[in-house]
Amino acid sequence: MDNALRIRTLRWTERQAIAGVVAAALYPGCLGEWLVPDAAQRLRVLTAVGEIWVEHALFFGDIHVTDDLTAATVGLHRLRPLPPPANYPSRLADAAGPYLQRFRTLDAVLEAHRPADAHHHLAVLATAPQDAAGLDEVMLTHYLTRIDRTDMPAWAEVTVRNQDLFTRHGYRPQTPIRLPDGPTLLGMHRPAGSSRRWPTNPTHAGTPPGPPAASPSAATAR
Repeated sequence: MDNALRIRTLRWTERQAIAGVVAAALYPGCLGEWLVPDAAQRLRVLTAVGEIWVEHALFFGDIHVTDDLTAATVGLHRLRPLPPPANYPSRLADAAGPYLQRFRTLDAVLEAHRPADAHHHLAVLATAPQDAAGLDEVMLTHYLTRIDRTDMPAWAEVTVRNQDLFTRHGYRPQTPIRLPDGPTLLGMHRPAGSSRRWPTNPTHAGTPPGPPAASPSAATAR
């Protein structure tokens, strides 16, 4: 891992780049294949739809990235019911094209399983498909050290292959989320008060960070 790894907040001007990172992470997986079966179109469509949700999270959540924009956590603060992204029906139709119904189905299925109570929702944990450096663990740890300060529960929808990662960090699997003729996802719930830690953002590998100058503000797959 990079000895100078730094995690920071995404800038507005970087939203398209991170949409590409999200798309690249989804591209080889079962969910990406189900959403856009045509491999030749998949990356373009996933990037276009991802940009809608990245932009939405910048208004109603937070996005943290590595300084080189190779990994990201896209979180939504579901403290109350959130509105959809601006002009969502028309923008989604333009972005998804012939795969619009699959994205609509995903939205509806995830919403039906999502907790009604206030919570932090990790919508996306995106790292390179061949993440040999363990960035998924680093990014999830950093995300949780921020939200744990707010004493609120957390929620995420993950593929089965990522279940162990989230379980190690206090999430517990709930009812499986089955997509029609598609993959099965797992809703993962993490109770409030699971941990109390300072945000982890080392400037050098193996060097624990000091406490932040101020507490993070209260504020997580879609």
